[in-house]
Amino acid sequence: MPSAGVLILVAIVGSTICAKSRFAGGAIFFALVAVVLFISTPMGAGLPGALSTFLSTFDNAATPVLNGTAAG
Repeated sequence: MPSAGVLILVAIVGSTICAKSRFAGGAIFFALVAVVLFISTPMGAGLPGALSTFLSTFDNAATPVLNGTAAG
């Protein structure tokens, strides 16, 4: 997809326009389209793995606190 950058820019601009006109559904739609297009590029291919690692680390840190046990 050689024009992914242009499509991402259009999705971000569409999201901004929808947010300024207070149309939340459209803003969310355009933002999701931009994220999906970004993940499909080589630069964004590592995003799901990075997000998974972050959430796993956060879960490992929060679970002992939520369960009331000491981390060990």
